[in-house]
Amino acid sequence: MAYQIYFVRHGKTWYNEYEKMQGWSDTPLTNDGVEVAQKAAEALRNVDFAAAVTSDMKRAVDTTRIITRRNKNNLIPQELSEFREQFYGYFEGRSIDESWFAIGKPHHARTFTDIVKKYGFDATMDFVKEADPLHDAESADEYWSRIERGFKKLDRIAHDGDKILVVTHSITILGFAIRYQTPDLKIDDIPANASLTIMERDNGVNKVTKYNQSLID
Repeated sequence: MAYQIYFVRHGKTWYNEYEKMQGWSDTPLTNDGVEVAQKAAEALRNVDFAAAVTSDMKRAVDTTRIITRRNKNNLIPQELSEFREQFYGYFEGRSIDESWFAIGKPHHARTFTDIVKKYGFDATMDFVKEADPLHDAESADEYWSRIERGFKKLDRIAHDGDKILVVTHSITILGFAIRYQTPDLKIDDIPANASLTIMERDNGVNKVTKYNQSLID
């Protein structure tokens, strides 16, 4: 069975605005966040989605509802906690720059991008758990095990040839692009709010074919 997953990042939130770490912590969409979600909804209104799925974080749920209300199929979203963002533990709600500096310092890297470029995406996740004084943050193994459970749930929802909407989070989408990219895929940046990334899932094999595409004119 093969189907397409349309991953959309949620609209801008207050923690995005204030540049704070936001994994399992949750803040509402800003007015701008609602506006870009509405523009994404307009761009996707005629896509023949067979189902709509969202992370259970409110920022994703609210974005999904904006999109599904505009879509021609009038779908009822299903919440799946498996598609949450990575859990940052101790660093939740803290400054992004300060957090990544603290996480990367033992490894001679100063920013998230530096860490990923030097050590890879999975090691970066492991460094977060390592730097968390309580070690509550998710490791790469914990994270990908959760995500794989999510994909298996999508397999039970989808049929051959379907298009499935999944509203999720920036680092999650970036992780998909790194892990499942096609050879010619350009991974240029962290996905923008309300951007589109498309994955093809064929009998359990994933390929990201489009990444961080703007849905806003």
